[in-house]
Amino acid sequence: MPATLAAVSPAPESIVEAVTAALGDKAKRVDLKLGEVTIIVTPQNYLEACRILRDAPGCQFEQLLDLCGVDYSEYKMGDWDGPRYAVVSHLLSVSLNQRVRVRVFCSDDDLPAVDSLTALWTGANWFEREAFDLFGIIFEGHSDLRRILTDYGFIGHPFRKDFPVSGHVEMIYDAEKKRVIYQPVTIEPREITPRIIREEKYGGLQ
Repeated sequence: MPATLAAVSPAPESIVEAVTAALGDKAKRVDLKLGEVTIIVTPQNYLEACRILRDAPGCQFEQLLDLCGVDYSEYKMGDWDGPRYAVVSHLLSVSLNQRVRVRVFCSDDDLPAVDSLTALWTGANWFEREAFDLFGIIFEGHSDLRRILTDYGFIGHPFRKDFPVSGHVEMIYDAEKKRVIYQPVTIEPREITPRIIREEKYGGLQ
């Protein structure tokens, strides 16, 4: 029989207690902020922690709602001394009507990698391909890790903070060759500085 949605969501404090008890030392930290529960795990414990969150009584997060990559290199205006890349997943328990966020930081900035969650939730497939495509994060154990949004010949990972806004190459149709080709970017890079108005009483403000 399908799981039925609980009438009332558990209090966030109850969710913290349940996931903390279930995960034990598999959780590096469990945070509660603005009514939302975030679980921080290490890459070594990531897959097993997610398995526990899916199966353990009091957790039962049957659904993976979302998974994305994050580049923290410019976080807080660059005032960040932790690992550069993270993978963030959002889990839903339909049966218990509760949600959590799971964050894992990749241990290597040069070759960011974590385990794939496709063995736990098949819906992770395209999410992980997107994070690989846009951030260059490797998901070990993924059976078909290839680009999903950009072209297969695309150079780089466009959601990385150091990726140039204009890109590295541009794609055009060559009428003589009768096919699409790549060529160096013809757009000159420029910085756009927003205009700052410092006039007194501008817009009626005192």
